[in-house]
This record gives sequence, structure tokens and C-alpha cells, in this order.
Amino acid sequence: MKTDLNQTTRKTRRNSGFSILELLLVLVILAILAGIVGVNFIGKSADAKIKAARTQLENIKQALTTYEIDTGTLPTTQQGLEALSENPGNVEGWTGPYMEEKLPKDQWGKEWQYRYPGTHNNFFDLYSAGPDGIEGNDDDIKNWSDED
Repeated sequence: MKTDLNQTTRKTRRNSGFSILELLLVLVILAILAGIVGVNFIGKSADAKIKAARTQLENIKQALTTYEIDTGTLPTTQQGLEALSENPGNVEGWTGPYMEEKLPKDQWGKEWQYRYPGTHNNFFDLYSAGPDGIEGNDDDIKNWSDED
């Protein structure tokens, strides 16, 4: 009888936990899933920043349009986008601020670039150097198309 009890106890111990191999297999599967989710999340994060920058560009364009309606002209390159927050001097018709808050930086922490008159279109150039921070690359966020 004693032998049967020992065999039962051994079987219970053997079946009661996971082996090292089973634990490693589960960890490998979890690591693979985390890698897949991580890669997909990083891609979505980059896309979200680009979309947010495009939205921010549209908001700045709208503020510039309102500034132009009020004053009859756009801010000069020297006045810059700061003219949307603070009257740059004796600008007749200025009723700003035209942005609710001080002009934000782009999604990558850089200043928005502004030029009036523009060199890429008839009005003004407004752009961010994009994720890589290098002006003139395909990832720039800008208010003109390359066909202009």
C-alpha cells in the first residue's frame, strides 16, 4: 500500500507544474506577439504624428487667412508666424490673436517655417521638415505639392 501512495504522489508532482521547456515556449510565444504588436504600434504612432502635423498646418493656414482678411495682407517673412499671436507693430486692422495659444512647434519639436511671398506657390510657404528634420525630403509637411 505504501508503494501505491508514493507512486500517486510522484505522479501528482509531475503533473502539477509546468516544465522549463513549457515555460520557455510560452515566453517565446509572448515575445513574438509583443514584437508584432510593438512594430504595429510604432508604425501607427508615426502615422498619427504626421496626421497631427497636417492638421496643425491647416490650423495655421486658417489663422493666416483670417489675418489676411483683417489686415489686407499676410505677415512678412520677418514678422513671421509670431504675428498670429502678437501684433507685430502698427499693423492696421489686426484683431488677433489668431491662434488660441502661442504657436506650437511641430510634432517633432521643431519650429514651423514660414515665407511670404512664397517660393513654391503664389502665396506663402508654410512647412515642417517632418520626421527626419531635413528640409526638402519626401516626408516634409508643407502647403504646396511637388507638382507646383
